[in-house]
Amino acid sequence: MALFFIGIIEMVIVTAWTKLVTKTQVLASGGVTMVNVLIWYYVLQRIVTDIDNWRIAVIYAIGCASGTIISVYLFQKHEEASEANGNIAKQY
Repeated sequence: MALFFIGIIEMVIVTAWTKLVTKTQVLASGGVTMVNVLIWYYVLQRIVTDIDNWRIAVIYAIGCASGTIISVYLFQKHEEASEANGNIAKQY
């Protein structure tokens, strides 16, 4: 079950990393990459340790899919709010 939540967290991190890279924030994107690699190391260790248990991979994949859905939704809402605030500020 822990891998489900790790999958969610990892996808939020990956989405944040994508935003940082597109905004050319070099140091921040490097730091996020390090965290992501450490998460991957843990996930691979867990899967390899119990390689015959395919449920682990499925639980992790469902967590990753959920994390992608959540993070894309939240980042979209954040951008919409930022654009709305920017448009209000431009009017004054």
